[in-house]
Amino acid sequence: MTKKKNPNAVALGKLGGSKGGKIRAAKLTPEERSKIARNAVLARWAKVRERGQRKDLRDKT
Repeated sequence: MTKKKNPNAVALGKLGGSKGGKIRAAKLTPEERSKIARNAVLARWAKVRERGQRKDLRDKT
């Protein structure tokens, strides 16, 4: 049994949702975009280190 999506809701989502990130990025200064990107990278690497997913970050015993 698959749920059908409401076409009106889908249309509304496409109106604003797909534009949001591009418009926000256009309003930010290059320094603000850089700061946001840097924080995102640090958050991703923190997860990798926490889980020990990378072989070169694990203890070699």
